[in-house]
Amino acid sequence: MSITTPPRPLDVTALFPRLAPLARTATRLHPRPGSPSVHDSSVGGPLLWPTGEPWPHCAGPHVWDGRNPALSPDDVRWERRIRAELAGRPHGDPNLPLAARYTPEEAATAKRIKAGRPWPEGPVAMLPMAQLYVRDISDLRPPGQSEADLLQVLWCPFDHPANPTTALRWRSTAEITDVLAAPPEPPAMQFRGYLPEPCLLAPEQITEYPNPLELSKELQQELRDWTRWQAAGAAVDSSYSVAPDEFYMINLSVAPGWKTGGWTRWGLTDPMPRRCQECGTEADPLLTIASSEWSANTKTWAPEEDQVNLTSPLVLPSSQKPTKLDIARGYNLQLHVCPASPDHPHIELIQ
Repeated sequence: MSITTPPRPLDVTALFPRLAPLARTATRLHPRPGSPSVHDSSVGGPLLWPTGEPWPHCAGPHVWDGRNPALSPDDVRWERRIRAELAGRPHGDPNLPLAARYTPEEAATAKRIKAGRPWPEGPVAMLPMAQLYVRDISDLRPPGQSEADLLQVLWCPFDHPANPTTALRWRSTAEITDVLAAPPEPPAMQFRGYLPEPCLLAPEQITEYPNPLELSKELQQELRDWTRWQAAGAAVDSSYSVAPDEFYMINLSVAPGWKTGGWTRWGLTDPMPRRCQECGTEADPLLTIASSEWSANTKTWAPEEDQVNLTSPLVLPSSQKPTKLDIARGYNLQLHVCPASPDHPHIELIQ
């Protein structure tokens, strides 16, 4: 599977040479629904987990929000499967809701799911979020001097006072002989959008530049100068003449979607320091866990293979949200790691 980001509208370093030293390589992961195995890089797929190692659990607290009934992962999988099946079933009135097309057995299952599961007490098993092999993602490097060639990411499917709780494991695959066949799952989870759909990946390296707010004041001022952009001619939409730095931020700086490396994406807050709690070293962007691969205003980043389907800003193809995740109502969870040691705690950032 090959997925390609369209070329950027222009070479931004030709207009702003001082950006050139700030270029970073990022790898867009381009998840697509599939059936990954433990030997594949994936989102939401099975992990190459050694049988002798305990599965991570989150101790909580997992406090009921008083609104949403808890669902099991199997509940969510059933809902997704039945919705896909119903879409292909013949039906008469197109205005009928999906539930009206249920069989009696399906209606009974849907009623039971709607009632919810008991809210869990005590620790809950974490869910596999991603598994990334270094062989597939050449810029993925373990912190410090580790010889690991595999990164595994798990998370707790419940909200916490801060960010979702994640666990990272760097491994050497040569040391794994027996693989855990049936890992535990949480008895319930808080939201449907906290269960990733199993996806295979099509990694692609791209070049990124910092968010404007991470640039020097002088460079920020240059980006706001419309006369500097006019040298690019029709490559820059004149509608950006009032705020050309917006054109840079949306189309030329940080890619949307799942990725490793690159620059941090900001939106909810201005840039803030990301320093290791253990040693104070500036943490590096490791992995961006995204709710969607692009949005209506970042469609220039939609892969070439999907551009033909972008017929309306209101109707986006399924490849725009392949993982079916919904993080903080459409934002990203970005993980940063200390470059000095894989044993130092990582940083979670929602933007």
